[in-house]
Amino acid sequence: MLKFVKGYMESIDGIATYPMLSLLIFFIFFVVLFAWVFTASKEYIKEVSELPLDQKNQQNIEL
Repeated sequence: MLKFVKGYMESIDGIATYPMLSLLIFFIFFVVLFAWVFTASKEYIKEVSELPLDQKNQQNIEL
């Protein structure tokens, strides 16, 4: 089965660009995410981290 897939993939022109493109997208995404984490304001991070514990925004569901 693997020989069939490998043979089929080798017959496609320009197939080597797809792994490089996906690696580039992956790398850019995590670099941007890393930059956002270090530039985000501490107040925003604190506010968002406390959302699950905030009592005024929770809905009381009674069965």
